[in-house]
Amino acid sequence: MNSHSWQAIFDAYKIQKHNFNKNPFIINAEQIKQATKHFTKTNEREVRILCKQDSREDRPDIFVNNNLFLLPIRNGEYVIVKGEGYIDIPEIQSTVKIYNSKLDFKLDTSFVGNSEMQHLDFAYAASLIRTFLRDDSLVLTIRGRKYTPKFSFNVGNQIIIVKSVQTEVDAGYEGRNQIVLIEAKNSSTKNTIIRQLFYPYKQWQQYTDKQVKTLFFEKRNNAYSLWQFEFHNPNDYNSIILTKSQRYEIISK
Repeated sequence: MNSHSWQAIFDAYKIQKHNFNKNPFIINAEQIKQATKHFTKTNEREVRILCKQDSREDRPDIFVNNNLFLLPIRNGEYVIVKGEGYIDIPEIQSTVKIYNSKLDFKLDTSFVGNSEMQHLDFAYAASLIRTFLRDDSLVLTIRGRKYTPKFSFNVGNQIIIVKSVQTEVDAGYEGRNQIVLIEAKNSSTKNTIIRQLFYPYKQWQQYTDKQVKTLFFEKRNNAYSLWQFEFHNPNDYNSIILTKSQRYEIISK
């Protein structure tokens, strides 16, 4: 959680005196480096590590105690924001559905290793993603890292402006009427930062008139789990809601 490092950063720039109810605090990578240069361990001064706060539990103490979270706004520039930055990934209580793969042969290579990407690829190859979304037209068209165009949004009454921030989706699919973006994990995730779903959502909205949907995917034990999230207001970071979820067991022929 790097609590000592972030305490040093807050002390160096008197961040605790900032009025977070009025606007976020902007900080850049060079400032972080300067405030933590006296630390000897790499994980206590490496900007990439210090700014990776993908779950509520990843936040340093000073963020937790003051209800703060971190967002990138440009390459090497961040804002510290007051509010709820995360969304719960709830346990799916419904019975696991048995799903028969649409493939008429077994994929031997999909069972070598244990990565989130291979599990997602297997679920797509078996047509589980198409079935969950009831869209047989979906094809894989997006993968990997890209930089965002300029966009803005609200966190409460605070306006955040983002430009050229690197995003990554584990897979994106395009169909006749929709774009589907998936964030995949390979462990039991309790919550995740909304940014991982929201930034790609805002990014691809600017490139298409089709509806953009966001999914969270995990393989837990032998079940393939899918959660569908929607943003009621595309300009409101906290307008995210869970609309659908299901666990499946895939049976190969």
